Amino acid sequence: MTLLHAARSPGGTPARPIRYRDVLGVPGAARMLAGTLIGRLPSAMAPLAILLAAGPPASGASLAAVYPLASAVGGPLNARLVDRCGQRRALGAGCAVSTGAFVVLVAVHGSVWWAVAAVAVAGAGRPPLEAALRSGWGAGMMPSPDHRRVALALEAGSQELIYVVGPLLVAVIVQAASGSWAIVVTAVAGAVGATLFVTAPQPHALDINSRTVSGGWLGAVRVPGLRALYASMACAGFSIGSLTPAAVQAARRFQAPALAGALPAALSAAAVIGGLLYGARPWRGGTGRHLSVLSAAFAAGWLLLAIAPTPATALCAVLVPGLAMAPLLGTGFVATSALAPPGRTTEAHALLVAALDIGCAAGTAAAGQAHTPLLLPAGAAAAALICHTARRHLTPSAASCSS
Repeated sequence: MTLLHAARSPGGTPARPIRYRDVLGVPGAARMLAGTLIGRLPSAMAPLAILLAAGPPASGASLAAVYPLASAVGGPLNARLVDRCGQRRALGAGCAVSTGAFVVLVAVHGSVWWAVAAVAVAGAGRPPLEAALRSGWGAGMMPSPDHRRVALALEAGSQELIYVVGPLLVAVIVQAASGSWAIVVTAVAGAVGATLFVTAPQPHALDINSRTVSGGWLGAVRVPGLRALYASMACAGFSIGSLTPAAVQAARRFQAPALAGALPAALSAAAVIGGLLYGARPWRGGTGRHLSVLSAAFAAGWLLLAIAPTPATALCAVLVPGLAMAPLLGTGFVATSALAPPGRTTEAHALLVAALDIGCAAGTAAAGQAHTPLLLPAGAAAAALICHTARRHLTPSAASCSS
């Protein structure tokens, strides 16, 4: 039985499908999910808050770019500390560092180099709550592999709310107060979320040092299936990152200014729906097959968007990759949990996040320079090709699935 099969009763008949309420009813699960969503708001709030608080647009954009880049570098390193030192200590320390750096950023307003240093420390110190959540749900917290599959699908769908709520919250705070207050609220959100997470009931294994660590210095990167998964997710991130510049270009081409914000919003809304629908029922086949099919649908949707002739068809077209995006990420999380070496689960998930972030940054930069909508399906097509050719490596063994 794979992680994506329905559970069966001892008599061989299909058991009742696992529902979202079954997952959220596990002690500590709902609190950990809420803490992760709140604690990850800085990912969506910080770049915009920094941009609006920094002053001149050019310097503000450069300063805002430091935060996600520092997060991409610091995330896997912080996750390795989580695996070695336990979740409560490592996440608590990261939260203190990141929150303190945001406070320094507000205090040194006007000093460029101090601001750069503060933003870099805030990003690099950001606690990897999303990786810790996925690791926790796979460390004996969920009573069965099917519970874990539904839990990861729920997280993959609900995380898109962060990128809808975060920027809107910053806009409201800036309008009512100032950019500096938006940074303060960003810091508070990160601290509150991390506190909720680390105070939730968790498996005992997450609170102690990892005694079984394999993979050497390279860690999770040594696993062929994870290398292929990271490469495919970086390519998928390239398409996601290309959307924002492409949406601005589409707004100009169609003379419809609302498209600049409507296309990214429609993508996120469709991802929430797709993730929740995908996790609501079991699906046959292994993770390799699911990654192959979902990445192909993801690529096809971007192609439809690239050739859309009108604003209305563009909005409809972006729903297709959106519906496939959260299930694709959720299946990637399932594969990561099953393929990660012993004692490296949090690190493996953080590397997946870093691959997506790097792909998004590359896609945004490329689409800003090359004004062609064909960049949208290009990255997703590469992701689909990698998932198809590496399908055997992306399907965990039965032993992994039952662990």
